[in-house]
Amino acid sequence: MNPYIVGVLVPLLVALLYQNSKNTKKRGVPVDVGGEPGYAIRNSRFPILLETAWEGVSTLAQLFELACKEHADKYLLGTRTLISKDTQVSADGRSFEKLHLGEYEWLTYGEVFEKVCNFASGLAHLGHRSEERVAIFADTRAEWFMALQGSFRRNISVVTIYASLGEEALCYSLNETEVTTVICGNKELKKLVEVSGQLDTVKRVICMDDEIPSSASLEVQSGRWRVVSMTDVEKLGRENPVDAVLPLAADIAVIMYTSGSTGLPKGVMMTHGNVLAVVSSVRTIVPGLESNDVYLAYLPLAHILEIAAENLVAGVGSAIGYGSPLTLTDTSNKIKRGTKGDATALRPTVMAAVPAILDRVREGVRKKVDDKGGITKKLFDFAYARRISAINGSWFGARGLEMLLWNFLVFRKVRAILGGRIRFLLSGGAPLSGDTQRFINICLGAPIGQGYGLTETCAGGTFSEFDDTSVGRVGNPVPCSYIKLIDWPEGGYLISDSPMPRGEIVIGGPSVTVGYFKNEAKSKEVYKVDERGMRWFYTGDIGQFHADGCLEIIDRKKDIVKLQHGEYVSLGKVEAALIVSAYVDNMMLHADPFHSYCVALVVAAQPALEEWASKKGIAFASFAELCEKEETIKEVQASLVKAAKAARLERFEIPAKIKLLSDPWTPETGLVTAALKLKREAIRKAFSEELSKLYES
Repeated sequence: MNPYIVGVLVPLLVALLYQNSKNTKKRGVPVDVGGEPGYAIRNSRFPILLETAWEGVSTLAQLFELACKEHADKYLLGTRTLISKDTQVSADGRSFEKLHLGEYEWLTYGEVFEKVCNFASGLAHLGHRSEERVAIFADTRAEWFMALQGSFRRNISVVTIYASLGEEALCYSLNETEVTTVICGNKELKKLVEVSGQLDTVKRVICMDDEIPSSASLEVQSGRWRVVSMTDVEKLGRENPVDAVLPLAADIAVIMYTSGSTGLPKGVMMTHGNVLAVVSSVRTIVPGLESNDVYLAYLPLAHILEIAAENLVAGVGSAIGYGSPLTLTDTSNKIKRGTKGDATALRPTVMAAVPAILDRVREGVRKKVDDKGGITKKLFDFAYARRISAINGSWFGARGLEMLLWNFLVFRKVRAILGGRIRFLLSGGAPLSGDTQRFINICLGAPIGQGYGLTETCAGGTFSEFDDTSVGRVGNPVPCSYIKLIDWPEGGYLISDSPMPRGEIVIGGPSVTVGYFKNEAKSKEVYKVDERGMRWFYTGDIGQFHADGCLEIIDRKKDIVKLQHGEYVSLGKVEAALIVSAYVDNMMLHADPFHSYCVALVVAAQPALEEWASKKGIAFASFAELCEKEETIKEVQASLVKAAKAARLERFEIPAKIKLLSDPWTPETGLVTAALKLKREAIRKAFSEELSKLYES
């Protein structure tokens, strides 16, 4: 046979056999469990629930100490130096801060461990007792991680608070947990001073920055607080060392306040064993995770996804470089033009992301390609279509040498956006659209592990394996979790449904947390312990199991609204389908039981809408004015109808009227959480007048 023919056929046959093996692979298998009757699945590779992946390690403090001793001379924490800070004023008079950041400067495992031990001793010398609680109130940075580990070495429970949290929720969280020491940055310290009169138990404030704001001096002079820099605490500890008081697996490591998508935040109590079980599980899933990897940390450390990720990366001896969402890429809002973003400077191999950020990467790439047009756009679209064909199982899609060719010619520039070395992405916090998942898979050339979990389960639940290229699902159970579906007859979801069992998702295993702090009534409502001693959390999410044991989220009990004529609308499902429109930056669907149709508040995507207006010759003085124009609203609504039809939504699920908004929803506005989830009640309250007008005849 001609060697050229063999060279084409052999890779093709191998790829097809591999594709077929993936399609028939059992990723989750049924398991016998106690508690409420249902249909339960476990990870097919782990017949017994996993509690730790490190022999002799049962707490996060032990894991960190072990890693520091094994990898003492390797880099652990990296931070960029600030070279300059400029303020730029736009045409409409708004000011924007632009940063010029330098290269990463690193601390080794040995250096970090020394600083952590000194900080722990310093805490004790300041008078903070182990039975008292510490709160960390800051953006993600190296000092956050070191403060966490230092607290663990004194068996101190850490209260995590989002840096973007509003005043009411901030005071509520600190007072409810009776925090005596707050560890924060310069910016957050100014916020604390503003609400100092509302804080009942705070005695000490440790500032991560050496420069302490002058406004804090009044609190010091009054004798209410002792304010000291983190550097000085480390110095105190170095001069007055004390022995560690290490925790047990059952001790509370973290009280994590949810970002409060509904009402005031709830404090979830997590033990060291809870978090370690999830960290251990993810270690078995991420392919080849080892000490040579580099992780870009920029998500809030007040979120369990980031805490688990950083403890895992440190546990295996890899490096963590810190960044921020506003300095992530070369074109990010706060990066000075012509200078490097975090990803370009660090060149990470592993990243975690929330869908909103991946959606922005996709939209940014598509806009650049569309703007260039011509042969560039045609080549990109052709290469993308060829790769899509291969992923979808076509015999004639781009594989082997052709795939390498397209990667070099077309997708190499896209990969450079995140440094060019990404080999694995972890997505969680919200559903990831199938279109975005495919786009990232192809353009970055890296698998996305899409996870499903909650704060109450330490993010433990399900996680898609690296060779699972399906979209729209959230993977099979992680090794530390059982996933059970139970009947929800009111919503029409039963485990006896065909072709797939459906029902409310209940999660059991060592990652299920202790409950809500000082909220026994709510804890009893959603946490149950069965006759075998297994702890279960009732999520309120609705799912279905595929034949291979993977889970798909299809609904949510709280998001379902019954319209006037009896139809049920799932708000989250519809929003996920419609947000793919190029004109939509964010949106909230609103359904009123006293009306027969839905309406929507739509935050417009400024670049896409202004480009459309320019092509149509529509004049406008400001983006706000453009969003008020009738032709603009019609164009956006038409795009929503198109997206709805593509997602096969029912007619009553499509918003009959929309209000177009020009200002983005950010955590600072109080309309979305730090994890970018909608705060429905806050949005309804803020736009009550607009929603009422949409329902007027």
